[in-house]
Amino acid sequence: MKATVAHWDLSRSHQTIDTLRELLREEVVAEWAGVHGLRLKFWFADRERNLWGAVMLWESDADTTQPLPPNRAAELIGYPPTHRMEVEIEAAVEGRHTTPALTGLGTALKPA
Repeated sequence: MKATVAHWDLSRSHQTIDTLRELLREEVVAEWAGVHGLRLKFWFADRERNLWGAVMLWESDADTTQPLPPNRAAELIGYPPTHRMEVEIEAAVEGRHTTPALTGLGTALKPA
């Protein structure tokens, strides 16, 4: 498995965590649901550090060069991610949990 981690320092952008959260709610999450080989994508925010980003977990044989949904965050933020890296996953584990699925969870998707 592979992971891609990317985040932006929003200090140079007019976008905020709140405006990007609205973008997730309105369009972006659904676009990623059909990407082949993507096991999981989650978006994160850190208000204290003014960061916005995402982590993508890919199957080992996933074609990470395939056409992906448009990077609307980069378009709105106005510059590429401040930090981006792709790494090999050395080990993974799922703990005991009561949540049946992750799809649809998260602060951005809570009813207003």
